Amino acid sequence: MKSLEQFPLRKLREVEYVLADIDDTLTKDGYLPATAYTALERLKAAGLKVVLITGRSAGWCDHIARMWPVDGVVGENGALYFHMRKFERDGEKHEKLMKRFFEKNEEERKRKRDSLGKIWKQIRDEVPRAKLASDQDYRVADLGVDFCEDVFPPLEEAEINRIISIFEEHGALAKLSSIHVNGWFGEQDKLKMTRILFKEVFEENLEEIRDRVIFVGDSPNDAPMFEFFPSAVGVANVRNWGDRLECEPVWITTKESSDGFGELAEALLAAKGHIPKTTL
Repeated sequence: MKSLEQFPLRKLREVEYVLADIDDTLTKDGYLPATAYTALERLKAAGLKVVLITGRSAGWCDHIARMWPVDGVVGENGALYFHMRKFERDGEKHEKLMKRFFEKNEEERKRKRDSLGKIWKQIRDEVPRAKLASDQDYRVADLGVDFCEDVFPPLEEAEINRIISIFEEHGALAKLSSIHVNGWFGEQDKLKMTRILFKEVFEENLEEIRDRVIFVGDSPNDAPMFEFFPSAVGVANVRNWGDRLECEPVWITTKESSDGFGELAEALLAAKGHIPKTTL
């Protein structure tokens, strides 16, 4: 991984889209600092398109798509995207309408949730310190198992590995974020749903424009994005994952979590001439 400080200025100027994970990329110690939220606002004000790519639940994504300064959200590790469309009526008033796209239809999602419920019973029996993710009630497609967000002390590596293996024994995929093990049935991932969002929302073929896109993340479930984007960035805490990270980003910030995201936003905004490099 190369230091973000070495990122070519010409390439930064060409960026049109910023994609970002949320937990431990935008957040720090479980909180969203004002600096990170302000960075999102400044990127939008500079004319960049901003999309969040997260393992968080559909419920969270609905709120974020409605109220945050973003152009869309991919949620539940690629099970869905939400986009708040804006348009004018009678040439005066801006109207908003939420577009929700799901990888599976409602009947399929319900059937898979029932199967995931059986997996949770086994996880609960074999790894009793594990908890359901705090946002599980708002999920539509996957099962989130908390190993450190509301679990203290955090689960040991052997416990995490057992959770992953239980998912896999049932034929489910399991991916590790910075706080949860997320499991689901199907082949969804963050990159596949991002492709769909770009086609339907931006009318862009992601393969053709990926040099104009930056993705920033921090954990193993970001690996498909790290592998695909030549300008993928990891915040510094991505190093904590060691061998669990299947693919490393090309670039890395000097700072961790939200501070690292701010570092990237500062570099982008400075390259485009919107703020002095030292003020964000």
